[in-house]
Amino acid sequence: MTTYRPSWAEIDVDAVRSNVALLCRLVAPSRLCAVVKADGYGHGSVEVARAALAGGAAMLAVALVEEAITLREAGIMAPVLLLAEAPPDALGALCASGATPTVYSEPGIALAAGVAAYLGHPVAVHLKVDTGMHRVGADAADVPALAGRITASGSLTLGGLWTHFAVADDPDDAFTAEQIVRFETVVAATRAAGCRPELVHAANSAGAIAHPRSRYDLVRCGITCYGHAPSPAVGKVLGGLVGPDEGLRPVLALKSRVHCVRRLAAGERTSYGRTYELSEDADVADVPLGYADGVRRQLGPAGGEVLINGRRRRIAGTVTMDQLLIDCGAERDVRPGDEVVLLGRQGAEEITAEEWAERLGTIVYEVLCGIGSRVPRLAV
Repeated sequence: MTTYRPSWAEIDVDAVRSNVALLCRLVAPSRLCAVVKADGYGHGSVEVARAALAGGAAMLAVALVEEAITLREAGIMAPVLLLAEAPPDALGALCASGATPTVYSEPGIALAAGVAAYLGHPVAVHLKVDTGMHRVGADAADVPALAGRITASGSLTLGGLWTHFAVADDPDDAFTAEQIVRFETVVAATRAAGCRPELVHAANSAGAIAHPRSRYDLVRCGITCYGHAPSPAVGKVLGGLVGPDEGLRPVLALKSRVHCVRRLAAGERTSYGRTYELSEDADVADVPLGYADGVRRQLGPAGGEVLINGRRRRIAGTVTMDQLLIDCGAERDVRPGDEVVLLGRQGAEEITAEEWAERLGTIVYEVLCGIGSRVPRLAV
């Protein structure tokens, strides 16, 4: 779609390649699965997938059948893992695309076996076990029997056995070690029952960095592919593992341009609720981005800033649906058309997704995934 609004997100595809290559070196000989669900965490799944594969990823992972089909329609034929059981009416389309289903229930396995029989060729599935996240997955005690149903079906193969960590982003939380023990016990029991999964995997980004024992055959990295640590604590662990000139590079920068500038007197109040009061006569700039684009309504009251001409400027009050206001101060140094950086670097200054997350009391994942579809993504 042609866009006319002067707001955009720059996607540094070379940073994706660099991040994935770094992670591949870190976890070797384990292979890396790049998680590109949620439109590549808001970065654009197709461009991110291509860059991740170029960086050394061996597999991709998505959350929705539609996301797998989007990759196939873009010509990306690398292995794609669906991270939950597909809806019954979508499993045929998923298998026909060549993507790999996850299963964790008897009905899910039976349905996958029927689809594979209809397609006329074996379908590899990954069996997920719940080791304590308690979201989706088979109970540990049921896994050997479910794996037996897969291998006895005649139309399915056990392509993988996997789990997901609940607190790996806190390296000091002992529950991850407990999940690892539970998972390894299930893997051993499954193999003892005569079922041998082709791949065993458990680690997300945090596990891959902070819990080396959990790397197994494959790690599933999401947020780190996009240049961010899962948590500050994991970021410190990563800093101790890589060289001083290495590290993750943020992939996304959110930018716009000043729409107009108005001079307002000291004491004037701005935006909905009139919560922000100017302390002096100041220029106030309007920027055409708002909460419909992922700039959260409370970012202004929380002290959020932007960069204009290499300087930090305070968001002046409540962010509205399509626009936000910037207190540019008494100096008359901001003009319509000036570049505005909401996330990213300008000159010597940088505003990070981590800064937004801290101000808003959330996590980097939500900041990135929340950038709306009205914002065009430009690969750079």
